[in-house]
Amino acid sequence: MTTRDKLILVARQLFVHKGLENTTMNDIAEASDKGRRTIYTYFRNKKEIYNAVLDHESDEIVRTLTSVRDDNSLNPEQKLREFLRLHLTKGRSVSSSESYIKSLFKFDLRRMERVRKLVYDKENAIFIDILNEGERKGYFRPDRCRLLRSFLIRCMNSIAFAGLSSEPEALKSIHADFMEFILSDILVDRTSIDNNG
Repeated sequence: MTTRDKLILVARQLFVHKGLENTTMNDIAEASDKGRRTIYTYFRNKKEIYNAVLDHESDEIVRTLTSVRDDNSLNPEQKLREFLRLHLTKGRSVSSSESYIKSLFKFDLRRMERVRKLVYDKENAIFIDILNEGERKGYFRPDRCRLLRSFLIRCMNSIAFAGLSSEPEALKSIHADFMEFILSDILVDRTSIDNNG
């Protein structure tokens, strides 16, 4: 673990236990066994540490989606299927992240919303990367991808969180139908390409 990562981890824990406003740079220095000069090497002030904690939290939430995008053993269609599956089921798994974020910011809705926006932006960037790869490699129809880019992540967030109260089997069926609807609309018919090429 790098010194910077350790400082972020320590600050994160202090923010949970003492609150953001009650945590000082001295507290972070003492808890990390680093001097104040070391902290100021990496961060100019507490706000920068706070922003690094937010960024770290959002990275943690999207880590699995990032690994799908970066998995070179999957073709773009497989990546998109896995991305959709993981994203749609995140509503059930996000509760631990959500409760951590709530404890981190003591129900400060403005700060929690900031993490959610960072997560949304990162999820959307991963999704667009997968679509771009699929277009480049001839898996996806560019005209249909253009339409999807504007709304799909917001739509999936709504489905994922609305599904928290649904029965698991009914939810699986809804997710499967949604995925097939999306994929059937953007996939290029590869049989004609593969047979002619």
